[in-house]
Amino acid sequence: MEDVLKVAAVAVAGAICAVVVKKSAQEVGIILALTVGVVILTAAMGAVEGVRGLMDDLADTAGLSPAVLAPVIKTVGIALITRVAAEVCKDAREGGIAAFVEVAGAAMALFVAVPLLRAVLDTLIGLL
Repeated sequence: MEDVLKVAAVAVAGAICAVVVKKSAQEVGIILALTVGVVILTAAMGAVEGVRGLMDDLADTAGLSPAVLAPVIKTVGIALITRVAAEVCKDAREGGIAAFVEVAGAAMALFVAVPLLRAVLDTLIGLL
């Protein structure tokens, strides 16, 4: 709970500062917003590591191989990075670049999921 309050405080303070700075120097405001974003993501890394450990434990318990779990984790990571990058581009009023980032993220997520799709296909073929 304390971590969420810290993240919220940094986010609100950073957003207010970025809005004020963007009025006179938009480029500096965007850099400030990116810096605040990096600070927030750094604070969230502990939670991500905890979730990763839990997922590994669940996979071991269920007897899943890392080849099945890894594409899921990578796809979620790609989705999060794509979302943040696209929002930063939109904030910089570069909607076209944001659209390209979103398309590239979707393509990369599909590519990363190919091993999982192959495993499903092999299972289906084995059942027939």
